[in-house]
Amino acid sequence: MTGNYNSFGLIDRRQRVAIPLEQARELFENQRYDPGGFLAFGNGKSYGDSCHNDQGTLIDMRGSDKLIEFDANTGRLTAQAGITLSSIISIGAKHGYFLPVTPGTRFVTLGGAIANDVHGKNHHWRGTFGCHVERFELLRSDGSTITCSPETNARLFEATIGGLGLTGVILAATVQLMKVGSLDVLERIRPFRSLGEYFSLAVQADADNEYSVAWVDQLASGADAGRGVLISGNHADNGNFAVSTKPGRLNVPFDLPISALNYPSLKLFNAAYYNLKGRQQKLHLSGYQDFFYPLDQVLNWNRLYGKAGLFQHQSVIPEAAAPSVIPNMLKATRDAGQSSFLTVLKRFGDIQSPGILSFPQAGYTLTVDFPNRGRRTLGLLAELDRMTIASGGRVNPYKDQRMSAAVFKAGFPRWKELDQERDPEINSNFWQRTALAGAM
Repeated sequence: MTGNYNSFGLIDRRQRVAIPLEQARELFENQRYDPGGFLAFGNGKSYGDSCHNDQGTLIDMRGSDKLIEFDANTGRLTAQAGITLSSIISIGAKHGYFLPVTPGTRFVTLGGAIANDVHGKNHHWRGTFGCHVERFELLRSDGSTITCSPETNARLFEATIGGLGLTGVILAATVQLMKVGSLDVLERIRPFRSLGEYFSLAVQADADNEYSVAWVDQLASGADAGRGVLISGNHADNGNFAVSTKPGRLNVPFDLPISALNYPSLKLFNAAYYNLKGRQQKLHLSGYQDFFYPLDQVLNWNRLYGKAGLFQHQSVIPEAAAPSVIPNMLKATRDAGQSSFLTVLKRFGDIQSPGILSFPQAGYTLTVDFPNRGRRTLGLLAELDRMTIASGGRVNPYKDQRMSAAVFKAGFPRWKELDQERDPEINSNFWQRTALAGAM
């Protein structure tokens, strides 16, 4: 069957061939393969082409979304890979548990969270999602189902966490949830006038808080360059575990003909946001959806970028280099005349992921996104790549649609170890474009 299996960036839109999991299992058992290979597809929240295999067939995992077991005494949950983080929150909240690590959307699947080894606002305390995975079942193209854990098939376990779905199809997984006193978060907001001030605040904010993230006014220049707000928080102890099942408060029902996120609109928005947040410095209670998932409140918000889609660029810069490199990266975006709606700065800790290809490393991660304006945008992204690699950093694969093979391999020198564990019948656009470029 063919259908809409676009990624979240909406850059390369087309109808794609996909089959349900049970059909893929039957093909594997009978060794009937697509010459272009296969790739599991979750909920399409990756921004680029790591979730696509346009030469082969996608395996639609969204129907495989059942809870298998939950231990209310320990917080250990086992579920099929297609279950969303939103559903896991609903299950755990009834017994006082929350996700130990969550990205900025609750609509990713469990399998996608493992395959991309997602991170959140508390990497400095909890590491990546993969740090909390105890085991999973992996379907290989020879029809076998393999149990993987740190003790059993450990090498395949390490390759699959952050392995972009290339080692096989994750069928189900066991993860350890985190006991909390409430889904609510006691939030504190501190405005900063410059990136230098942010860097002087960030280490202590991480030491004092489970969660910490900064929003930066990317368009501010001159004396205001680098201004923003540092948002930190810890779970409250008020016992509120009410879960909202509403998918979003607002909806963008169709693609805008051009991006609504242009320089004039974002200049006004950024100034208003900075001033509004700056008046909320008193410790206050924030609901979990507003704190962790503010953009989930606007369904299909990616359509605001227009029919051409959006590019998101996420880099991590080593701690020593960040205070000089990140201001220069933001200056490069302004000099290029590009306006970023989502400009986020976070500090990664030194907790090692079990994953071979995990993105985070100790340092600071900068996320910017831009409407796709063709060559001009691509030129800026290439310059941000160059600055990242020159600093000893790396670019996030699951946010990427266009990084070169050289940039990928410089940032992830262990990529060959993953390729050695890759299932021979699994492939992706991203892997073809980067790791296998010139090697086929």
